[in-house]
Amino acid sequence: MSEIKTLADQLRSRMAKPDTPEKPVAAQKKKTGKPAETPPVIEQIRALDIDGNKTLVHARFDAQTAQLIHHLKMATGIEVTRLLCYAVGQLFGQHPELKTIIKEHLDKFKL
Repeated sequence: MSEIKTLADQLRSRMAKPDTPEKPVAAQKKKTGKPAETPPVIEQIRALDIDGNKTLVHARFDAQTAQLIHHLKMATGIEVTRLLCYAVGQLFGQHPELKTIIKEHLDKFKL
């Protein structure tokens, strides 16, 4: 019986002490008072007006891209819908031949 009490006392004393030995506090890097500069593309995406958009499109991404989009949302607050609207708009703006292909297809379809 006394062995059980001494064992309990030992456990109590271990729990009262911290498990890790105290290390001297190293000089921590302080953050500079300047906020990080926001790249212009982030501001362009944030400025994009998507309030009037009502069409719903389901997009599928590979796991790595989906994770990257999720991290972008956490870092900047830019939601996926806004990012996709910006990206597709940029794609069609930089490659007008895509619009030409679509128009030609629609002209053939009407016949």
